[in-house]
Amino acid sequence: MRIVTLLPSATEIVYALGLEPVGTSHECDYPPEAAEKPAVNRSRVDVEASSAEIDSQVLEAEDGDGVYDIDLDTLDRLDPDLVVSQGICDVCAVDSVLVREAVDELDLDCEVLTTDPHSLGDVFADIQRIGDVTGTQKRADELVTDLEARVDAVAATAEEADERPRVAVLDWTDPVMTAGHWVPEMVDLAGGSFGLAEPGDASRPREWDAIREDDPEVLVVAPCGFDLDQTAENLADLTEREGWDDLTAVREGRAYALDGHQFMNRPGPRLVDSLEHLAALVHPELFDAPPDEAARPLRTLRSEPTAEP
Repeated sequence: MRIVTLLPSATEIVYALGLEPVGTSHECDYPPEAAEKPAVNRSRVDVEASSAEIDSQVLEAEDGDGVYDIDLDTLDRLDPDLVVSQGICDVCAVDSVLVREAVDELDLDCEVLTTDPHSLGDVFADIQRIGDVTGTQKRADELVTDLEARVDAVAATAEEADERPRVAVLDWTDPVMTAGHWVPEMVDLAGGSFGLAEPGDASRPREWDAIREDDPEVLVVAPCGFDLDQTAENLADLTEREGWDDLTAVREGRAYALDGHQFMNRPGPRLVDSLEHLAALVHPELFDAPPDEAARPLRTLRSEPTAEP
């Protein structure tokens, strides 16, 4: 089967099922061989810009021709049997409406499968849906069983904690946005309390005063699409705000950066890795620390001023 995947999480699911797409999106980079596949879409946004500039470009693109453009010539040449797209966010990846228009314009004989996850259960269901369509149901069932067991293990260990600290997870820094969808559920499973969003809520901008009022005891900064270096470059979006140094998480050295490009924001198999990393930040006394390339204390990032522990 010739499969085109138009978002990183779908690419990861397809590879995890033992398959190999013939084309991917411009952002697909895991596993590493995915980056060598032909890119079927392009972004109209400069992803190397600052968080504020990216936000401005996205708003401008949404009012114009959209954030993404499909390479019709490449899609036509690849002649897929299946295209996996998404409906959760027009900013995160090319949306299914644009994909269906492209398929119709090219008169391709292929199925378009749309993912729209808002919880871990939705992600697992997407894995099984893709398994059904691609004839890899057995592998999909085995993968989901393994992922569910890891989730249960995190939840069981977190239950041993003496307290549930207040946790805030930010998936953008200018404007400040609180993470939604599966993230509040993950915070709960990791033994924390996420007062700024309910499970399934969309990620959305928040007034800084709301963050200060919540006063998280654990703060996780995981901007969508940013690795740790790019997060460091944009830390002033937060550290220069009034009251930053007064946040309990900052004062107690429990403010962290988590790689939002590879983790937290990709609703595929590695979302369970993200849960395990998050649990270690919320309850370091119960879980092994995540690798440095995945998460680090904010005060250790290069653009953050050195502070005494």
